[in-house]
Amino acid sequence: MSLFGDGLDTAVQKAFTRPVPKSAGAQMRYLVRQLKSTKAVAQMLRISQRTVERYVKDQLKKPRPDLAARLEREVKKRWQPQIRAKARQKAATTGGIVIDTQARMGYTAPIGSTDEDRVRHLTVALPPRYAARLFEAQEAGASDQQLQQIVAEGLKEVYFQDGGRRAGSLEEVRFTDVRHLEFEL
Repeated sequence: MSLFGDGLDTAVQKAFTRPVPKSAGAQMRYLVRQLKSTKAVAQMLRISQRTVERYVKDQLKKPRPDLAARLEREVKKRWQPQIRAKARQKAATTGGIVIDTQARMGYTAPIGSTDEDRVRHLTVALPPRYAARLFEAQEAGASDQQLQQIVAEGLKEVYFQDGGRRAGSLEEVRFTDVRHLEFEL
C-alpha cells in the first residue's frame, strides 16, 4: 500500500461527478464492459471466469473481503478517466495541490542554525509545478520514497524558504515518519 500514491488517487477521486458502483454485481459488470471479456476480469481479480459470470448475473452478491477490496480498487482505478485527467491537468497547470501532513521534519543548514527534526502539522498549498511532478512521477511508477522526495522539495520551497524570501542557505529538507497525509486538489 502506497501512502503517497493512494493519497494522490483519493484527491483525484474527490473530483468524480458520479458515484462509483457500490454492489459487487454492478462493479463486476463495469469491469467486464471496460476489459471487454469476463476472462480478462477473472485473470485480473485472480478468480475463475465462472465466478465473474455469476456476479454479472447477480447469482452471487457478497464477495469475500479480499475480493471485495480488489474489486473496489480496480473499479476506482478505471472510473471516469476523463474527469480524472481534467482534475490532474487543472492541478498541474493552474490550481496546484494542497498537502495536509503530520510528519517529522528537519533540514540541513549551515552550522549555527536549529535544524533539529521535530513533528510538525502543516497544511501547505504547493504550486502547480509540484502537482505536475507528482502526477508525472506517479504515472511513471515512482516509488513512495520518490513521491515523498518531491513533496519534501515543495515543502522546502514553500514552507521553509517562503518562495525565496528566507532561509536561502537551506540545503535539504528531511521529511520522515509520516503520521498523516492528505492531498486536496
